[in-house]
Amino acid sequence: MSLLTSTVAERALAAARPLTLGTVTELVGLHLVVSGLEVAVGDLVEVAARGAGLLAEVAALRPGSAVCLPLGPVAGVRIGDVVRHTGGPLQIRVGDELLGRVLDGLGRPIDGGEPIDHLPQVGVDLAAPSAYTRPRIQTPLPLGVRALDALVPCGRGQRIGIMAGSGVGKSSLLSMIARGGDADVNVIALVGERGREVREFLDNDLGPEGLARSVVVVATSDAPAVERMRAAFVATRIAESFRDSGRDVVLMMDSVTRVAMAQREIGLSAGEPPATRGYPPSVFGLLPRLLERAGTSPAGSITGLYTVLVEGDDLQDPIGDTARSILDGHVVLSRSLATGGHFPAVDVLESISRLTGAVTTPDQQVLARRLRRLLAAHRNVKELVEIGAYASGSDADADTALALLPRIDAFLRQRMDEPAGDTWAALAELLG
Repeated sequence: MSLLTSTVAERALAAARPLTLGTVTELVGLHLVVSGLEVAVGDLVEVAARGAGLLAEVAALRPGSAVCLPLGPVAGVRIGDVVRHTGGPLQIRVGDELLGRVLDGLGRPIDGGEPIDHLPQVGVDLAAPSAYTRPRIQTPLPLGVRALDALVPCGRGQRIGIMAGSGVGKSSLLSMIARGGDADVNVIALVGERGREVREFLDNDLGPEGLARSVVVVATSDAPAVERMRAAFVATRIAESFRDSGRDVVLMMDSVTRVAMAQREIGLSAGEPPATRGYPPSVFGLLPRLLERAGTSPAGSITGLYTVLVEGDDLQDPIGDTARSILDGHVVLSRSLATGGHFPAVDVLESISRLTGAVTTPDQQVLARRLRRLLAAHRNVKELVEIGAYASGSDADADTALALLPRIDAFLRQRMDEPAGDTWAALAELLG
């Protein structure tokens, strides 16, 4: 049987199946209860509310009913409204024609461009590559930021978290990487962020050239919790489709914490008990399922850059601590540096890449260790210097750090539109 004949037969069988309908029996808070349908967790159903279709995702099952979370406003939904099963879980369109497009959290275009209905459909959920088949990470990936390329080096397929409190520069640093990084394809997920920032990011940070090799998935803070959570998986699935075609992809997600907060809303609404700081257990199961899908595969790679909003600048908060334990490195942004006008506000002594030895040469590692040692020595004597109690000659590293501090500071500072240049040559000249 040919592919065309098979497709026609499948459509005919689907059309011939009897249509099973259910009804809305309860609507409380963020969820509605549907009875009369045979569905599985993760399936989509459609509620015929006042003539318009409202999609909802099945989040939990009860005897004879299903708890569903709406993917849109519930205004107009009534008890007794008819509900139909769409046939399965959420599916999205993938392909090279997505480059340059802006999608919503469910993979639908919102940029007014050409329809994408002709592209192939795939399910959003996919298992991570087998641990045994993942190639080792050995190729460096310049991010276009001197402080990161020298002191927190990244490899193709690595996953790094950018951790800080609100207003310290996480999104700005991600924008800088999107503009100056070296990747075949960028997939950018803006989850739970301000709607005002989306157009600014597209026009000012990415620009036409950056957008041409990027796919942007947007679910702003006013989107339903299910859409915000699903946006992370939609972006990851699109990145996986490019990786499977042999590309080296950079997946940027801003932010993982907003995804966890959306899952918290979903879990609590579905009846899960709250645990650490109100996060239900499903949140701590969702994070590794999401983050482990990035990385290398036999076909290509996904380098994951995830921002993590930590509560009150506390790096030990549950989401920050969990993300740090899963990822292959983390970049810590300092509020004191940010308020002092230092951009990017990278606290290099608190930041680490677990793959430094794999993606840098021995000579480069010597330079990086030397710079870290000087910065640590300066931190140790900073207060003594400020009060005039430090005696020159007490510590050779501290003396060198104090002498080189203006040049070190200039090396670590970088404007958003400033190219990084040859980072290692600049560092070698600085420490020569």
